[in-house]
Amino acid sequence: MKYDQAISETLFKLMGENNNLILIGQGVTDFKGIWGTTIDCYKNFPERVIETPLAEDSVAGISIGASLNGLYPINSHIRADFSLLIFNQLINLASKYRYMYGGLFSLPMIFRLVIGRSWGQGAQHSQSIQSILSHFPGLTVLMPSSPTSIIKAYSYSVKKYKNPVIILEHRLLYDLDFDTKPINTFEDAFEPILVERGDDITIVATSVMVVEAKRCLKYIKKMNISAELIDLNCISHINEELIFESVKKTGRLLIIDTSWVKFGVSAEISRIISARNPSILKKPIISLGTNNSPCPTSKILEDAFYPDVNDILSSVIELCDLNKNEVSINIPEKYSTRDFFKKFKGPF
Repeated sequence: MKYDQAISETLFKLMGENNNLILIGQGVTDFKGIWGTTIDCYKNFPERVIETPLAEDSVAGISIGASLNGLYPINSHIRADFSLLIFNQLINLASKYRYMYGGLFSLPMIFRLVIGRSWGQGAQHSQSIQSILSHFPGLTVLMPSSPTSIIKAYSYSVKKYKNPVIILEHRLLYDLDFDTKPINTFEDAFEPILVERGDDITIVATSVMVVEAKRCLKYIKKMNISAELIDLNCISHINEELIFESVKKTGRLLIIDTSWVKFGVSAEISRIISARNPSILKKPIISLGTNNSPCPTSKILEDAFYPDVNDILSSVIELCDLNKNEVSINIPEKYSTRDFFKKFKGPF
């Protein structure tokens, strides 16, 4: 199953089951339908798929009001950058309602944000703002890395959860095929995923970097290194015990995020280890993320801006005390990401 297919089919199924569910935002009725994810919903439930003008703050307020009055809104933002315009509604209202009114009100709703690179998106159209959002109590922030995680995130949020959820979808994932098994429960939708067990090094990754880390596993195994890979999945409610026990076992930690390292997800994971027991580390933690600048628009500079397989493998070699010049496998060159993911030819 493709990532975008999972979104499309899940939204369609949920709209069929829940007459109070509405999709609202820019592009939801467009002929491309947010990379095809809302087209079937619009064709079959046109009265509940609502196109909006460029008025993000107002539309977020409308969505909050709709939730308070019994509807379940999914408010879409085709670029997470534009969601910065809704922070008054999101931070001062949505995240605080149940606290300010003693639990008398709940706000079941989803803010759907698209993050990440594609074709020269540049400084204002490609940012990953998960650490900002996760800072505020009352918001649940998810970064699904697979169709399975997508199905669980949307299904559980709509059917069971009574608070605002933010789902960040990386645009590089939409066109990828995944092996997807039948899902028996959605109860673990907010839990991290233990992708691979290992004894020598712990890798904690988010979103598309989980895919990049999985691509590295075959190289890591050829170096006789046993890596434990954890897909963080929920950024705002981290399962500290799982990560700590893994690092306690391996003694080595590599964190790979889709955004800047400073004050971000990497910093929070590092804080968890240092606060509980830093002596479990055999080597200092390595954190990989985007370069400490706004993302450049130039394609070659954009490729250099993001970490890829080469960076991950180089970090694993360093953490495991190997000599890079003596490693007997052929490590992919820098920029290997662009050979694997969809080759964008236009601004969308």
